[in-house]
Amino acid sequence: MRQATVAALYRYPVKSMLGEPLQAVEITDRGLSGDRRFALLDEETGKVASAKAPRLWRELLRCAATLTEAGPRITGPDGTEVHAGATLSALVGRNVTLTDVPPPAGTLDRSRPEQVLAAGQEAEVDADTVQFGSASPPGTFFDFAPVHLITTSTLRRIAELSPRGTVEAQRYRPNLVIDTGAAEGFVEHTWAGRHLRIADGPILRVIASTPRCAIPTLAHGDLPRDPDTLRVLTHHHRVPALPGRPPEPCAGVYAQVVRGGWVRAGDVIRF
Repeated sequence: MRQATVAALYRYPVKSMLGEPLQAVEITDRGLSGDRRFALLDEETGKVASAKAPRLWRELLRCAATLTEAGPRITGPDGTEVHAGATLSALVGRNVTLTDVPPPAGTLDRSRPEQVLAAGQEAEVDADTVQFGSASPPGTFFDFAPVHLITTSTLRRIAELSPRGTVEAQRYRPNLVIDTGAAEGFVEHTWAGRHLRIADGPILRVIASTPRCAIPTLAHGDLPRDPDTLRVLTHHHRVPALPGRPPEPCAGVYAQVVRGGWVRAGDVIRF
């Protein structure tokens, strides 16, 4: 494959909340402007709140965040604005603080996705405490690297293998959905080490496949739960996300920014 196009752009101003579609956005070494700029801190544990631990934090995915000059605007499940503090804490069921400053050596809990599949989102399952952002600039809330990509080929293949026959890109929380035309299968898994040149602007370097947690299976706003978003990958696409790692269910890839610039929906991508 030598060419593709940007099918869609998404930004998530608050970690683990629903994001916003964009038509154009600037990309820097810190990812899409405003992406994962804020997060909630659990006041009891000091950890960053993440729906990767769905028993505690799945309600975050019922909230949507958009970015304004004054900061994030958060709306709750009924569409009304939710203010940080007691109202937001009541909604998620724990005392939380909205922040744009990651704690030193910040961590979050990641429930083991295969156990969530087996026992359900409300079950108390084993969780790993992980340090986030190891391939991102300091002071960010990214899980790993600052840009996440997924292709239409991968989404189409997941849909083909799913009992529902469809899947929504938003469940995998990409920044860029890349239209790969008639290409088949999980094509981006072969892109590690390659450079993606977007129009005359940004250059991204793909560094790893994206191991999937329980988040795609959870309800996202009006979208209901869909365990097959992970179950399909567990059965059909277990690969090492990085050399030396054991096979894991993966979809999409992580990338770092070699050169910044503006990206727009419809831009041509060259390899």
